[in-house]
Amino acid sequence: MPKTKIENFATQSWTTPMLRTCTQEITNPLEGKVSGSIPPWLQGTLIRNGSGAIKIGNSEFGHVFDGSSLLHRFSIKGGRATYQCRFLDSKTLRKNRAANRIVVTEFATEAVPDPCHTIFDRISTIFNPAEAVTDNCGISVYPFGDQMYAMTEYTNVYKIDTESLDTLEKKSLLNSLIVCHTAHPHVMKNGDVYNIALGVVKGLLKHMIVKFPYTEKGDMFDLVEVVHTVDSRWLLHPSYMHSFGITENYFIIIEQPLAISYLNSAVSYVSNRPFSSSVLWYDGYETQIVLVNRNTGEQTRYTTETFFFMHIINCFELDGQLIIDVCSYKDAKIIDALYVEAIKNIRSNPDYAKWCQSQPKRIEIPLNSPNNSRVEISVIADIPIETPRINYELYNGRPYRYFYGMGPQVHSIYGGTIIKVDTKSGEVKTWCEVDANPSEPVFVARPDAQDEDDGVLLSALLWGSDENATALLVLDARDLTELGRVRFTTPSQAPKCFHGWFLPDTNST
Repeated sequence: MPKTKIENFATQSWTTPMLRTCTQEITNPLEGKVSGSIPPWLQGTLIRNGSGAIKIGNSEFGHVFDGSSLLHRFSIKGGRATYQCRFLDSKTLRKNRAANRIVVTEFATEAVPDPCHTIFDRISTIFNPAEAVTDNCGISVYPFGDQMYAMTEYTNVYKIDTESLDTLEKKSLLNSLIVCHTAHPHVMKNGDVYNIALGVVKGLLKHMIVKFPYTEKGDMFDLVEVVHTVDSRWLLHPSYMHSFGITENYFIIIEQPLAISYLNSAVSYVSNRPFSSSVLWYDGYETQIVLVNRNTGEQTRYTTETFFFMHIINCFELDGQLIIDVCSYKDAKIIDALYVEAIKNIRSNPDYAKWCQSQPKRIEIPLNSPNNSRVEISVIADIPIETPRINYELYNGRPYRYFYGMGPQVHSIYGGTIIKVDTKSGEVKTWCEVDANPSEPVFVARPDAQDEDDGVLLSALLWGSDENATALLVLDARDLTELGRVRFTTPSQAPKCFHGWFLPDTNST
């Protein structure tokens, strides 16, 4: 094969799935072709969320975070699986479709003027900001009680039907003075949900630790309460965070030097500019870590080397120390790497692969160390990895050994790698396939499992050379051998998704 063709093939499996647009939803469950063997005990539903349309009419989103939310459903039962996908029926999507172009500004996409929008409409949104902010919740899905919600980092969330993928109800947290929140709340064993939000306290923006108490009768969003507040290291530039940590006794906030400019945000809101213009990287400033005692609210701040992160792997307390495992980048260039133009021009950017390299690192904090101490950070394994998952139900916030993730393969014939890391030995196991682009691997424990890694990993597969196909991949979590897969032929392009959640079938025997 000529060199140019090899280079094209080596990048298309990484790039093309992120630039696809689904034009036909799959409302009725689609049967797939089974290869290998799906364990009979594996019964339930994998719900995934992500960008499903990079274009509206002839206008194109500027960033992969901005595409219209597309929900995916893999239903697994009796050694088989079905697939569905539907767009989240958000107000933003309806506006864009009505105008046949992008008329609502997103994180990194500036809207074109809406022909149906008057100057009076714009002025009115000042008094109702929830109407001006996008409600395109295309990043993650999380359960609140027995209800599933599509989420992003803005204040709006949507309840969805886990069988039909119908969009049921929108909730806005602006009533609680929450401006934005992470896309990765923590679901506790008792059903309570915690998240970190940026909120208004006495006219100032502060980090807020919010709790959604579990209830069988009422609405968890109506019961939201602020349990602690944390002052930002920079008064007018609070740090951006996509996730946070939790242990038995502490909440963990990582204040990286990627900050949200309060003043720029106000200007962007009034002028309808993308939110990305308000997010600034302050090179040369170290990263700070805040431990908040869950019982007393006491706060202790530490410093460590400069790094950027999206996802915390896990946190736990052991032998008088608090351990934080995190996917760490040198800087915030990964955000630049996910601009649509950057993806299209990948072969002309010699630094692109470096932008996508994150390492799993460990921060060890002696709990008896004084405030403002410096703590060290070390490499867990020398391999790039993102979208980490663990045996969440049993080991979230507790000492653990294994985590799983997806490794970028930017200039390779592989579109990505599924990775298992042993945090004790540093041993790494991988799975990959030529032209295949896997999603984050979601761990599902085998019933009555005795070992931490006794279960399977579920991943949604795409291919660079086949835009009308997806598959549910099932790997043995112990050694990453493939147990089976179910492949589906889709009526339109199958796009890349971000995050998902597995719901076990509690009625199965």
